[in-house]
Amino acid sequence: MSSTSRILTALGSLLLIGLFLFPMWSIRLEAPQYPGDSALGILIHINKVEGAKPNDLDNINGLNHYIGMKAIEPDQIAELRYMPLIVAALIATGLLVALVGRRGPLFAWFGVFTLAALAGLADFWRWEYDYGHDLDPTAAIKIPGMAYQPPLLGGKQLLNFHASSWPDIGGIAAIVSRGTQSAANGASPKFSTMTASKPALASVRASSTARRIVAAIGPALDARPTHQ
Repeated sequence: MSSTSRILTALGSLLLIGLFLFPMWSIRLEAPQYPGDSALGILIHINKVEGAKPNDLDNINGLNHYIGMKAIEPDQIAELRYMPLIVAALIATGLLVALVGRRGPLFAWFGVFTLAALAGLADFWRWEYDYGHDLDPTAAIKIPGMAYQPPLLGGKQLLNFHASSWPDIGGIAAIVSRGTQSAANGASPKFSTMTASKPALASVRASSTARRIVAAIGPALDARPTHQ
């Protein structure tokens, strides 16, 4: 690894600390009765889920009860218990890779980071799907064929609510970390100049040796007696 690659690897690892300091994702619910700054919101951290404002989570659970959606109970979400351990392990191993400075561990760490990120997004989508489709059949309000899955990314109309879902500061830090690791891979040359030049040097040396041999035996060949 080059010095640039090692610095980028360490920087990308440290950026993941942002997941411990800020929410990684936010969901906003806006409706005529909840316009502008009164919109309801959910902030998703790596170790907790909370309302964007003090009573938002309770209000969302109360509204969802009427259409048969499950209540959001952070204590029942297992991922919130092991995500901090995964992120901490990624930070520690990333810093170790930068310290060791070898390409193999760098590519392995980058692969694990990528798989962990994809698995996290897939699990989030699965949770949203279950949350929006597994409805109580005895709910007060039932609309045949209607599901209430929030969007994974972007906006979506759900009855009179417009739901939007975007990465928050912690999630943006993780995205930048991923980009930094891509740059670290690009800054880590597959072959050093010396390694790449070894075959060429060997070829030149062999060619030079051959010329010296020809030069040495050439006069002797020319001096051989000829037979008529």
